[in-house]
Amino acid sequence: MATNEIPSNQYEEYASSIFGAAVPKAELHNPQGPLKVGDITISIDGELVPVVDVMLGNQLPIYFEHHILLWKHPGVQIGFKSMKGMAKRMFAGLQIFLTEAQGPGNISFSRDAVGQIVGLRLQPGQMVEVREHQFLIATGNVEYGFTFMKGAANILFSRTGLFIDQFTARGSEGMVLLHGYGNVFEKTLAPGETLDVEPGAWLWKDPSVQMTTTTVGGSQKGGGLMGAIGGLVAGASFILNRFTGPGRIGIQSMSYHPPAPETTSKSNN
Repeated sequence: MATNEIPSNQYEEYASSIFGAAVPKAELHNPQGPLKVGDITISIDGELVPVVDVMLGNQLPIYFEHHILLWKHPGVQIGFKSMKGMAKRMFAGLQIFLTEAQGPGNISFSRDAVGQIVGLRLQPGQMVEVREHQFLIATGNVEYGFTFMKGAANILFSRTGLFIDQFTARGSEGMVLLHGYGNVFEKTLAPGETLDVEPGAWLWKDPSVQMTTTTVGGSQKGGGLMGAIGGLVAGASFILNRFTGPGRIGIQSMSYHPPAPETTSKSNN
């Protein structure tokens, strides 16, 4: 493959690190379009707060979380997409409906945050696992499921585990677009290779990549009174997620913070 050729499964370009393949590589820019799947054409516009602009055809719909809709053509039909495992999702406090858009016409989306877009093209039967609430849109032929990892490090939530969204293409090629906060990095792990990541920093991964929790002890350097005070202030240890290959993992430079409930935001006004 030529160095300037876009890989078949993604539209990003990544910079080569001076440290080589041992470290994650940075995404140079948002996906360069147009991105096409089925009768859908997608363009990524803007830089700091990117916009995903979609031209829908007559056949393949898309689905998304309703609060990220930016604009749409009046001819685009909006409805609700129910998901499998609705009872489990409801008891877990997760959304049980997604919004679906059917063309023809134009519709666009954006999250209210600085970041970069990742476009993951999925072949039939291929799955990708994504941190919850970080996907923007997916084509209608991509099945949306979830799994719960007990004991996973998740300092941004009160749970003792982590919900992970699972997207699987069914029947034909599909696409999932993600919003990474800050800048996005990618690392391809070799079999048995590991990488420790801050709990709020991982964005997506191949299902072949295993995720566990590891506790890293505080530095034992320094002693005396100042060393003791430093241990009390900084804590004796901190928690990281450990990812083990083979497979790819996407990392974001800003930790994801879940949106505050509307009642909370209103009460603070």
